[in-house]
Amino acid sequence: MSRYESHFAGLPVAHLHEIPHPKATRSDNARARKPQAPLPAAADAAWALRVPGYQAHETYEEYFTRFLETVKTEDVPAIVIGTWGEHGESSATAVRLLCEQAARLPALRHLYLGDISSEENEISWIQQSDITPILTAFPALETLVVQGGDGLTLDPAVGHPALRTAEFQSGGLPAAIPRAFGAGAFPSLTSLELWLGVSEYGGDATVADLAGILRGDGLPALTRLGLMNSEIQDEIAAAVGSAPVVSRLTTLDLSMGTLGDEGAEALITGQPLTHLTHLNLRHHFIGEAMRRRLLAALPGVDVNLDDPEEAEEWGDGQAWRYTEVAE
Repeated sequence: MSRYESHFAGLPVAHLHEIPHPKATRSDNARARKPQAPLPAAADAAWALRVPGYQAHETYEEYFTRFLETVKTEDVPAIVIGTWGEHGESSATAVRLLCEQAARLPALRHLYLGDISSEENEISWIQQSDITPILTAFPALETLVVQGGDGLTLDPAVGHPALRTAEFQSGGLPAAIPRAFGAGAFPSLTSLELWLGVSEYGGDATVADLAGILRGDGLPALTRLGLMNSEIQDEIAAAVGSAPVVSRLTTLDLSMGTLGDEGAEALITGQPLTHLTHLNLRHHFIGEAMRRRLLAALPGVDVNLDDPEEAEEWGDGQAWRYTEVAE
């Protein structure tokens, strides 16, 4: 699921040069000794911090130390944290090391925690941890992207004065994350995207856990809301129909989930959505007749109804809908 392999926050992603290492093979060391292009200026890149999940020549801590010694960290605007160790190891060490060096990263504004491709680790197998220290250690942070939900938690008492964009990509997002964004004060947040996922992979958030977000009391600047990739997408659509936060939005994203005719009906009969600029319902289970009704009810709104899906029939005759991203 890696989305920022080459760029993040509008900046090219830069990696430290390979170095000869006692544990490396002769061919690896020969490659590392070849002339390599100069590193960019610290302020001109998003810096990748990652080690392979297997046969790594350095531990994550060794790589991080080399980053501190090599790059003018006081100018670094963006960091992309990828694999931090062997499969099954949580992000706790990566989070701790980053937060311990917050004073050396005063310009950090954009952070991606878990830029891990499916070839390296499936999204629902990524082991995350408590990310509360990130929000407390970096009060000027503007962008936070987190991939993976297993073990992920956030103190519901925490808020953040400067955060503008928050994205949580998962096949199963713990309820602690939407609760925290519904309970805390995020006065600068304009875009919030949550991939809620499925219960099989830890996605245990209910509509009740979204209540604080849907009220929007601590989210006065929010204009884009994504409650996506959910197996309870119809219930979410019904809740959106009376949610106070919706009147302030320009973009509502309910894509990637199991939205069907029931949820679409709720969007039509609930509060007016004609003020929206974009309504994203891509990857859905809405029938053709209901799709026509939706489009007729929302003239002037850019409604994305791409990727219609067909429910799969189970042996007991029940129809099964699926989210776009699970494992």
